[in-house]
This record gives sequence, structure tokens and C-alpha cells, in this order.
Amino acid sequence: MAAKALVSPTTIPLLPATILIVDDYPDALDAWRLYLRAEGFAVLTASDGDAAVCVATERRPDLIVLDLELPGKSGVEVAKVLRGQTSTCDIPLIAVTGHSDPRHLEGALHAGFNIVVTKPCEPAALMREIRRWLPRTT
Repeated sequence: MAAKALVSPTTIPLLPATILIVDDYPDALDAWRLYLRAEGFAVLTASDGDAAVCVATERRPDLIVLDLELPGKSGVEVAKVLRGQTSTCDIPLIAVTGHSDPRHLEGALHAGFNIVVTKPCEPAALMREIRRWLPRTT
């Protein structure tokens, strides 16, 4: 008699993609955490640049949404650190900022962000960018 597989490959649930949200404004952090969890993502958070580097390095999220204006390391500095590390260099980075000066936005892209989204940001617009930049393997 042939042995039966205990779990069929089609019944193994896929783990949700993990997104790191970095913002120094607690209400924004909470709102995005709730929204992304409702959309089915696992969510990590950090409220400053140093914590963002630490969490990204230790937990290696699938994607990072990063405010550019942070205490400690700025979002641009965080992007440069993450792009310089072998373990985090390929994580998609979405910058969020209240600045609309083209030089500021170009500086973020030059630092290694995949895309820059300006605040205020509609949840659906950010969700489109998250889905666009998430690796297809998650």
C-alpha cells in the first residue's frame, strides 16, 4: 500500500509578505499597520532611521516603506546603508515624503529608492506601489 502524503503541496498556505513601515509619527505608523494587516500582510514597524536599519537587517522584510524625514538617520541615509549591505541590498524601498521639490525626489531615487510617493498618500495609491514592487516569490 502506497504511503499517503500528510500535507499536499497545494494545501500549504503561503506566508504573507512582510512589510517594514518606518515613520516617526505614531498615528501614521498605527494607521498603516492596521491597513496593511487588513490587506493580508505581516507588518514590522520602526520609528527612526537607526531602528529601521536594525529591523531590516535582522528580519529582512520583503519590502520597506520608509519616510524620508526621520530622527537619527534620515530615510536617504537608511536607503544608502541598506543598499550597501549584501543582506538588504535587494529589498524594494518605497520612499514617502511630504516634499515635492524635484531635487529632493531625485535625491531619494539616487540613494536607492525604487519609487517616491508624496504625502498625503491615498491608501490605494500606496497599495498599488507595494504590489508593484513586491517580489513575485512572496
